[in-house]
Order: sequence, then structure tokens, then C-alpha cells
Amino acid sequence: MRISSQFDAGNIIVKDASDPHDVRLEIRKDTGSDFYQWFYFRVTGAAGTAARFVIENAAGAAYPGGWDGYEARMSFDLRSWGLADTTYEDGQLIIETLIPDDSVWFAYFAPYTLSRHAELIALCQHASHATLDVIGQTLDGRDIDRLTFGEPGPGKKTIWVTARQHPGESMAEWAAEGFLDRLVSDTDPGARDLLERAVVHVVPNMNPDGSFRGHLRTNAKGVNLNREWDKASEENSPEVFAVLQQMKQTGVDLFLDMHGDEALPYNFIAGAEGVPGWTAGDQGKLDAYKAALAQLNPDFQTEHGYPVDAPGSADLSIATNWMRHAFGCLAMTLEMPFKDSAITPDEDEAWSPERAMAMGASQVDAMRAVLDTL
Repeated sequence: MRISSQFDAGNIIVKDASDPHDVRLEIRKDTGSDFYQWFYFRVTGAAGTAARFVIENAAGAAYPGGWDGYEARMSFDLRSWGLADTTYEDGQLIIETLIPDDSVWFAYFAPYTLSRHAELIALCQHASHATLDVIGQTLDGRDIDRLTFGEPGPGKKTIWVTARQHPGESMAEWAAEGFLDRLVSDTDPGARDLLERAVVHVVPNMNPDGSFRGHLRTNAKGVNLNREWDKASEENSPEVFAVLQQMKQTGVDLFLDMHGDEALPYNFIAGAEGVPGWTAGDQGKLDAYKAALAQLNPDFQTEHGYPVDAPGSADLSIATNWMRHAFGCLAMTLEMPFKDSAITPDEDEAWSPERAMAMGASQVDAMRAVLDTL
């Protein structure tokens, strides 16, 4: 048996693989940070083996509550991802499965690699109504890609969508792909209507360095990008800095930031209710968006989510809060689960790339539902 993770988004430390029935592993911390939870590794040479993998440092992960009820993802072809039997006991995450093939991959969630990102960008740029530009570079020198759909015009709104500030939340870029799949279409009536009334800017991967390095939450310097929006700098968070520079030029009427939540088994939206100056009008727009999305996609719900900040107490370093504070726009964070969706469970795949893409696609029509109120 061999275990490797020296590839795009890979993360694991092999402590002892001498016994396939008791493989001892650890998750590597984000560079320059104590965050960790994302893992992704390949097992070869174990076909026909009933293997048992023990991640010994699971209790010290960023969100240990995320392990309860969680099932690791497993793939034999890097196209489809199923579930492996997973338990959390005595501070250790234990994955047990019969390995039928010569090569199998295990991951915290289905990875969205930089190679797939490159393919997504290449496809989208060929849409007749799309433009691509590189708005900055990361600390490791990687491009920050922005796709823009539609042309500015009288009365048109400006929408910004960002995804994957936290690189281990790969479902966010799967959702971004689903959203983009609709925007590039010449025949999708909902997308066509949206682009007749708005210009849409999309940054599908805010953190390509962290994505490649196999980080959970931070960039190459160990900086949590979603705590940088009130102080973004080229030295610490060039990713956020570059996006904000462009936003200052375009203005923003609606902002949607796509994420994943380790612990909560629900799809939900967090708003900016705690920002100073929050009004009943703001609340009405947020409620209307969530209500529209709940009607459009049964995987979305409005009962469960984060506690609402007390008035005036919002952390302005968080993207959604800063965007409402700085631009006065409708600003929202979409959260999707690493676990299954408790209200619409799928015992075979749990929350999956396909379901995340469908959630992303639904945003087109939710945006259309509230556009005239912005």
C-alpha cells in the first residue's frame, strides 16, 4: 500500500501505513496557521483490502463538531464521489472501506482542482456575452480570474459573486460552476433576462494558493481572507485587495459570497443584519431573496443557520458585512454543508458536487426575483 498527497489540493501526513487495517494519518495544518480539516489523499496497491484509516489529530481540527454525522468522500475515477463508512471516536476520524481497485482517492469533500478551474475559465470566456480578465495575482503568483457577463447600461444593476475564500470549502466553486453554466448559455431564458437587467461579475476562486496547497481556510501566508475585507492589503491579502479595487470602479447592488459550513447540515444564507444602519428595507430585501430561493430549490431552507448579530455588532472584516457597510448593497453569504442536507438527505452521495451546482444555478432566478427592488 502507498499513500500520497503530492498533487493539486492534496493534504495528508502518513504516520504509519505498515498495516492496511490500521493506517495512522494526520491532517497537515494550513501554512502559517493552526487551521486544518481539509484532507485529500490517494491510496494505491491495496486492491481487495479491507482498509482502515485513522486520522489521529481530528479532535484538534478547526471545527471538530463537523465530524459528528460526517462521511468521507471516496472516488475511483475522480469523476464521481461516493461515501466511505466514517466514524468519529475518541478524537479520531476513522474511515473504513473495502478497496476494490488499484487506485482510490479519499477527500473531505469532492475536490475542485486548479486544472478544473482553468477548464471552467476557458469554457466561459468563449460565451458571446462574457469577458475574462486577470484582476491581480496571489502571493504565490497565481492569477485571480474575473468573468464579467453583460454590458453596463441605463438602469442596469451590478452583481458580484465570489466563491471559495476558504479553499477547503470546495463545494463553493462547484456552486459557482453551476451558476456560470447558466450565464454562458445563449438559450437560458432566466440568464438572458438577468443579463438584460444587470452586469454580473464572478470570481469563482478567491483563493487559488490555498486551493493548491490543500488548505482549509487560509491563503499562502496563513491569512483568513474572510477576515480581511476592512483592511485588505497587497502584502497579506492581495486576493481581497484586487477584488475591492474593481468593486470600487463598478459599484455593487448585490453581493453573494459562496461558502461551505463544516458543522451545520443545511443550506442557508447569512445576511448583514448586525451592520450599523441596517434598516427594515434591508431586511425586506434579504427575506425576499431567501424566500425566492426556498421556492426555487428544495435543498435550501430558512429555519436553520447562524445566529443573527445584534444591531451594530457585526464584524466588518467579514465580506458580507463589509459589503453592506461600504456599498449599501444587498450582501449575503451562501453556506452549503460538508455533511448531507438534513431536510433532503441522499444516502448514496450526501451533499455532492451535482447538488452544489444546482444550488449555484438557482441563484440566477433568485437574483431575478429581487433585482427590481435593489
